Formats: sequence, structure tokens, C-alpha cells
Amino acid sequence: MLRTVNRVLLGLVGLVLVALGAAVLLGGLDLPRRWGFSLPSAWPWSDPHDVLLSDADRTKWRSAGWWWPVVIAVLAVLVLLCLWWLLAQLRRRRLRELLVDSGDGEGALLRGRALEDALAAEAEDLDGVDRAHVMLRGRRTSPRTRVGLVLQPHAQPAVALDRLRTEALEHARVSAGLDSLPAEVRLRALRHRARRVT
Repeated sequence: MLRTVNRVLLGLVGLVLVALGAAVLLGGLDLPRRWGFSLPSAWPWSDPHDVLLSDADRTKWRSAGWWWPVVIAVLAVLVLLCLWWLLAQLRRRRLRELLVDSGDGEGALLRGRALEDALAAEAEDLDGVDRAHVMLRGRRTSPRTRVGLVLQPHAQPAVALDRLRTEALEHARVSAGLDSLPAEVRLRALRHRARRVT
């Protein structure tokens, strides 16, 4: 979800900045006169001596009673959105380590990447699975997994999902000494060319 939000936001900001920059450059570099084309009459900047905001534009709404509350509210919303976005970027997504009960009362730490790699390797060994991607989330004592499987054309999704649950996920749960290991599994088919039948 966050990756999609990032892409959409960056795309929109980029489009706005490119359009605004192109509009200012057209007038600032006097390109219409140099290249022999004309701009629409409503174009705001058509001459190198034009200003981005005139005095009239800047002071137009100052005397209205609603102007400053609206400006402050919009800026406050923008600040809150930026803070939310920044905190979402800084939040750790992956579980770095798991607390494993070693039987001596102390416990041991297991690197999350090690369990992810082992789980992905075992999932890729299953029949019909081409690639597997595993990510651990949650807390050290109660992790959750997110598994992405790319299935080969001949694979049966129900069989692959059942074997993932009963074999790979169960082995990971037992080896880490966990009571449960909830998983969210996303299945995709491997893209391939259609075979010709003669």
C-alpha cells in the first residue's frame, strides 16, 4: 500500500513540477519569439520580464476574513500529511529478529532474514513454484509472514498453497519454536508464451 502511495505522490508532484517549470521556461527564455510560435492569450508567463505572482495576485484575498484561517488550515493539513508520510517511511517493515525459546529461560535471537531465506528456499523447492518471496512482520514473539509465490504454468494453486502451509510454514514454525505462524500468501502465475498445438 505504502509503495503505491509513494509512486502516485511522486508521479503527481513530478508532473506538476514539470508542467510548471515548462510554463515558466517558455516565457523566461522567450521561446515563443525565438522559435516563432504564439501562446494562448490566457498564458500567464509569455515574456521574460513577467513576474510569477504580481502584487495584485499576492494581496487579492488578504482583506477577506476567511483568507488566513483557510491558509493556516491548508498548511496544517499539508504538514500533517508530510509527517505521516515521513513516519511511514521510517517505520520498520521487516522483522529483524525473532525471540526463540531455547529452553534455558534466557531465549535466543534468530535473525529474521535467516528464517525468511530458509522459508523462501523451501517454498521454491515445492512442485509448481518458480519463485518465492518471504517477509516477516509483527513482533519478535509473535511474527507474521507475507509470502509471494510465482507459480509455474502447470501448477495447481490449491495444491501449492496446501503444501506451503503443511510443509514450509510448518517447518519454519517448529524450527523457530513458535506456537503459531500466521501467513498471508499471494499467488501469481509465471508469464509464459502460449504453446502452439498442431
